[in-house]
Amino acid sequence: MPKILVVDDEPNIAELIRFILEKENYTVVSALDGLAGLAVARENRPNLIILDVMLPGKDGFEVCRTLKANPGTAMIPIVMLSARSELIDKILGLEIGADDYVTKPFSPRELLARIKANLRQREYARKLFASGDEKILKYNDIVIRPERHEVALNGNRVDLSPKEFEILLLLASHPGRVFTRNLLLEKIWGFDEVRETRTVDVHVRYLRQKIERNPASPEIIETVRGLGYRFNEKKKNDCVAIPGRIQNASSLI
Repeated sequence: MPKILVVDDEPNIAELIRFILEKENYTVVSALDGLAGLAVARENRPNLIILDVMLPGKDGFEVCRTLKANPGTAMIPIVMLSARSELIDKILGLEIGADDYVTKPFSPRELLARIKANLRQREYARKLFASGDEKILKYNDIVIRPERHEVALNGNRVDLSPKEFEILLLLASHPGRVFTRNLLLEKIWGFDEVRETRTVDVHVRYLRQKIERNPASPEIIETVRGLGYRFNEKKKNDCVAIPGRIQNASSLI
């Protein structure tokens, strides 16, 4: 079963989360402050991290930023946990690389659903392109290697967060198809009942900063006003799979 790291300085909360996870047969490791959390994450390489924002030593934002900047831990999904419900805190967490944000007090059922959704999506690209020769999705100077979970721009590797990669792969697999924000929430995050659609906008904005020549006037990921986003249909002939076909992409819809 997946290993989950819980970083929270409130023993009651940490024990509650441990109880919830162990009941589902997850392996749980824990830390009580930010510095210890970093050490445990590097040593154990968990499948997912539940990270409190208000931590002694290093706060959760600093810990998240450090983990996402380290190649060895950058791909680990991070669910931020905080008693602060202000939108600015949620946006900040997402902007520095967090994959999800849950507000205290939380519903155990909701937290567990978020954990399962993020673990499921971590294997998104591998499962989508699990068999046969490696498929390479190419769009002008962008090359997407789904099995390797890698993106290159003009021959240089682009470091994307897991959610940024999944958004790019989904849109690029369906050029011209409009994906509403709610549909992206469902396909990428797993569900959308309790999530704000601003989550999608934040991730798309950061994705554009990494792959667009001019993020303020995007040519690759277009905004469809009032609806959502689409991969530029005018360039769909440049979007090819090498050496095989993207035969499983339609299963996402």
